[in-house]
Amino acid sequence: MFARLLLFVAAIALGTSPLLAAEANKTATQNALPKVTTPPSLATRIDQQLATELDWAKVKDQLAPRTSDEVFLRRVYLDLVGELPSPSELTLFAFDPAADKRTKIVEKLLNDVRYGRNWARYWRDVIMYRRTEDRALLVAAPLEEYLTQQFNTNVGWDRIAQTFVEATGNVQEHGETAVIVAQMAEPVDVASEMSRIFLGVQIQCAQCHDHPTDRWKRQQFHEFAAFFPRISARPVLINGQPRGIEIASADFGARRPGMMGRRDPEHYMPDLKDPSAKGTMVAPVFFATGRKLTTGKSDSERRDSLAEWLTARENTWFARAFVNRVWAELIGEGFYEPIDDLGPDRKPTAPQTMELLAREFVDHKHDVKWLYRTIMATETYQREARPRRLEHQPAFVANCAQRLRADQILDVLQGALGVELASIGGTAPPIGPLGRLGARFFFGQTFGYDPSVRRDEVTNTIPQALMLMNGGMLNDAIKARSPVTQLGRLVNQTPDDEELVVELYLRTLGREPNERELSASLTHVRQTKDRAEAYEDLLWALLNRTEFVYRN
Repeated sequence: MFARLLLFVAAIALGTSPLLAAEANKTATQNALPKVTTPPSLATRIDQQLATELDWAKVKDQLAPRTSDEVFLRRVYLDLVGELPSPSELTLFAFDPAADKRTKIVEKLLNDVRYGRNWARYWRDVIMYRRTEDRALLVAAPLEEYLTQQFNTNVGWDRIAQTFVEATGNVQEHGETAVIVAQMAEPVDVASEMSRIFLGVQIQCAQCHDHPTDRWKRQQFHEFAAFFPRISARPVLINGQPRGIEIASADFGARRPGMMGRRDPEHYMPDLKDPSAKGTMVAPVFFATGRKLTTGKSDSERRDSLAEWLTARENTWFARAFVNRVWAELIGEGFYEPIDDLGPDRKPTAPQTMELLAREFVDHKHDVKWLYRTIMATETYQREARPRRLEHQPAFVANCAQRLRADQILDVLQGALGVELASIGGTAPPIGPLGRLGARFFFGQTFGYDPSVRRDEVTNTIPQALMLMNGGMLNDAIKARSPVTQLGRLVNQTPDDEELVVELYLRTLGREPNERELSASLTHVRQTKDRAEAYEDLLWALLNRTEFVYRN
C-alpha cells in the first residue's frame, strides 16, 4: 500500500491526519457541489437505444467494461476543464464510497470556471483554423473571452449561434464577430462557414455546381450567400492609421476608403459561361427550411431573420450538428463523420439514438451543460477506451482514445512541471496584434490541429517530438537540483522513493504506476548514483510517453 493511500486510510479511521484532513476540508469548502439535476433515465434510454439499433446482443463479448474510477476521473477532467486532477483529488475520489460520485464530479466540473475556458478554446479553433487570412487572428483572444463567459453562465447554444450571425463591431472587443472576420466578410465564405459550423452541412461544395454527393443545388448555395452581401470588414483608424478591423453593415454598397470585401448590396450568382458578367441577382433563402426574404432588405433584416430561422425547432440540422460534435468529442466517434459533414444524403450511425438526443437537446432549450451531463451519465461514455475501430467492427462498444488539443497538452504540461504560462515558451510574447495570444498561441502553432477533422487523421510531427524531448522549456523545468523547480522541491521534500515515483505518475499521467512500472522506476533510481539525475530521467520519460498527450 502506497504511503499516500495509507495516510488517507488513517485519516478516515482516526480523523487525525492533519495533511489529508486539511485537504479534504479545503476541497469540501471550495468545491461545494450544486444540486445534481441530470435525469439518469435519459442516459439509460440512450444506452438502450444504442443496444437495440446496433444489435449489441450479437457482439456482447466485444463491449468494453466500465472504466476504473482512476481513468474516469482523468477522462472527465480533460474533457470538461482540459487539465488533470491533482494527486489529492485522485486520492479523495478513489476512496469516496458514494454510489453517485461520478455524477457529482461531472456536476462539480461543469461549475468550474475552467470548463468555459476549455470549451471556448475548442470553438476558437473550430472557427479560426479555417480563416482566410491571418489578420483575422485579432479576434482570437476576444473570441475566447466571449465564449468562456457564455459557456460558464450556460447561455443556450441557440442564442450563442445567433450572436455570431448578427455580430457587428470592433473585432478586438466583440468576439462574436469571429466567424465573419475569419472569412473577411466575404459573403460566399461566410455562408460556407456558417453552414459548416452551425449546421454541419458542407453546402460550399455547391458553389460552382450542384453538390456532387448531396442534394443541395447551386441555386440554394447562392440564395444562402444572399444573407451576407451587406456586411463589411473595414479598418479601424486611429490618427489616420489602421489599428484593427470592424464588422459593419454596408447597406448602400458604398466603397469607403480602405474597406475590404464585396460592396454590392445584393448577391449575384455568377454566370459560369461568362465569368466577367455580373450574374443573376438572387434573393435570400434559407436552404434548410425554405424560409425566404425579398431583395432590398437591409443587412440587419437579413441576418436577424437568418439567426432566428437557423436556430428554430423546424431546422433539425442545428441541433444535430451540435449534438454530433459533442458526442464525437466525448465518445471519440461521431454519429456522422466527418463531424461537420452531415447532409441529407449521409447515413449516420445509430440515427434513432442521435434523433433522440437532438430532440431532447431542443426540448431542454439548447442547454449545453445539460448535454454534457447527459452523455457523461451513459455507460457508453464510461466504458474503457480502445483504439478507433475499423469499418467492419461494431460502433460505440468502447470509448475511443483521443489526441489532446494543443491547449490541453500545454495545461497538462504546466501542471506536471509547475511552471507559469508566461515562461513556457522561453521568450516573451511578441509585440503586435498577436501579442495578446502570447506563448499559448505559439505553442498551438506546434501542437494545434483543426478539431473538425477525425482524430486518427491528426499526425505527430518532428517539431512536436523535439519540443517535448529537448526543448529549452523542458530542460529548465525538469532540473531536480534547482530549488525553484517543482521537481527540485519534490526530490528534496520526499525521501521515500516509492512515494516520489507515485507522485510523478499522478502529476503527469493522472494515475498510479502499475507494479511493473513501479519496479522499473525504483530499479532505475537505485542503479543511478545521482538521485536527482534519476528523477530527471523519470520525469522526462513520462512526459514523452504517448499516453501523456492522449485522453483514454
